[in-house]
Amino acid sequence: MYEAIMYQLARRALFLLPTETSHHLSLQAIALASQLGALKLLPKVAAHPVAAMGLTFPNPVGLAAGLDKNGDYFEALSELGFGFVEIGTITPRPQAGNPQPRLFRLPEYQAIINRMGFNNLGVDHLVAQVRERQFKGVLGINIGKNFDTPVEKASHDYRLCMEKVYAHADYIAVNISSPNTPGLRDLQHAEQLSELLAVLKQTQARLADEQGRYVPVALKIAPDLDDTQIADMARQLVKHGIDGVIATNTTLSREPVKRSPLAGEQGGLSGWPVRERATEVVAKLAAELDGALPIIGVGGIVKGGDASEKIKAGASLVQVYTGFIYRGPSLIRDAVAAMG
Repeated sequence: MYEAIMYQLARRALFLLPTETSHHLSLQAIALASQLGALKLLPKVAAHPVAAMGLTFPNPVGLAAGLDKNGDYFEALSELGFGFVEIGTITPRPQAGNPQPRLFRLPEYQAIINRMGFNNLGVDHLVAQVRERQFKGVLGINIGKNFDTPVEKASHDYRLCMEKVYAHADYIAVNISSPNTPGLRDLQHAEQLSELLAVLKQTQARLADEQGRYVPVALKIAPDLDDTQIADMARQLVKHGIDGVIATNTTLSREPVKRSPLAGEQGGLSGWPVRERATEVVAKLAAELDGALPIIGVGGIVKGGDASEKIKAGASLVQVYTGFIYRGPSLIRDAVAAMG
């Protein structure tokens, strides 16, 4: 309780600052707290091991990609109690992303709208950060394409990133669902999706043979797919032997926040307003997949019950992002506790 109160006070102060400024300051503060040993004083998260994708996760609550894009802070973030940490999205070449402002808080909805545009320092920077990792837990690396790479050549970017991060990842997440890179979501369409998945599996098989180590691959999809698209997605995932699916990314819908003065901002909406739709996608995927591969449920988890809801819908694991911004580390413990 004391920790939750302190976090709320810190959050109140940080929310007075420009959104991206508070984002970077928060990460720096977590890193400093780690260096000082302060994170070891946090209440422990209960052990709740889960087996998925050939890996064993200490607990089923992970940090979604986007918070630590470049792999600069994952060691400190891991001390907060996450069962796994996913870093990225990373692209082959560094890119600045979209012009600022590009990140907006909607506190009354416990939500965020972002149009960051895969801003990152490039895959070589991330590899340099993770090469000497001390973190013994499960580390996922999320990969994407550069904004100026044509969609028809996207597989080149994904293959290059996979080749570079393979030796350092416990699993690789493939982001084809961000709404902030023009044309990216076209890769979710049947023919383009099949071609990309074939390239990913060929690359994975070659790297596993060369390195003597199999690294699972999970595909991250959008919440804005209709039932037919979800069914086709499931068939493609099974056909190509993809190891997992992350459902879901941010939504383009503004219906849940249509009364907000920020509803007109372009970008992906995350947080509480996407909870119901994300859970629906998890449930529909679970029905289509029938246990063929695990689902990581993401979207709108702001309290423990939201995490257990995703598990009941068919997810094996969950990830938090926006809820973590609003709730802090106590959300991790609450979510694990809610799952029994």
